Amino acid sequence: MDSIGLLDSGVGGLSVLRHVQTLLPQENLIYVADQAHVPYGPRPAAEVQAFSRSITRFLLAQGAKLIVVACNTASAAALTDLRQTFPDVPFVGMEPAVKMGAAATRSGKVGVMATAGTFESQRYASLMHRFAQDVQLYQNPCRGLVELIEAGQTESAATAVLLQELLSPMLAAGIDTLILGCTHYPFVLPLLQTIVGPDVTIIDPAPAVARQVKRVLQSHNALTASGSGAVQAYTTGDAHTFAILAQQLLQTSLVTTGLHWTANGALSLNG
Repeated sequence: MDSIGLLDSGVGGLSVLRHVQTLLPQENLIYVADQAHVPYGPRPAAEVQAFSRSITRFLLAQGAKLIVVACNTASAAALTDLRQTFPDVPFVGMEPAVKMGAAATRSGKVGVMATAGTFESQRYASLMHRFAQDVQLYQNPCRGLVELIEAGQTESAATAVLLQELLSPMLAAGIDTLILGCTHYPFVLPLLQTIVGPDVTIIDPAPAVARQVKRVLQSHNALTASGSGAVQAYTTGDAHTFAILAQQLLQTSLVTTGLHWTANGALSLNG
């Protein structure tokens, strides 16, 4: 099958998948959630690289023609390694939209929500050096937020309390722009908007990533011309639980198949 592959530690990358699907409805999509290892944020970069290489091999075996690393932490840790390991494969990665945030701010004060793995990466340091020289960035690694979203608590009181704690110092500092630097975070956008109010611009890079996917496929003459694409999801967690959460987040059902990690670090179908 001629497909676009997407990988993430969990359900976060579905926030990218929905934009890719809207922009390119004729394309088949394959999604892999490595829920056995979620969250990636606190993990060593070398570990995330190993997971990402194995998931890439699985996606290529399923017929992926392009792979979206729909995870900011995995992009920060593994994107360079993936491009070196698979030089013939086009990759599209995520990065916190620091450039967009710097362009959007009026106060010169920008909040960034991301994981520790993203903040500690060379890729993020490069973004700051290139685009954030004239703005003040207020960063928070948002510990515990991915776990709440993975548990389906996108509108819960516990999530609202955590977000209030995370954002209060940024709002007190006077930010007028907030960058979502993890693909899980768009799924709590209604809560975020309630907390930050109408005067703070929230930036989700997922639509721009979808446009980049289209550009890369066009440059490789690899766009599917017509038809209606299908979506196949895989998880290294519980397939039934993933399908229920995907239904909650996307308002559509996803055919979901379970995977497991083998002793030699490869992915294999359950059963």
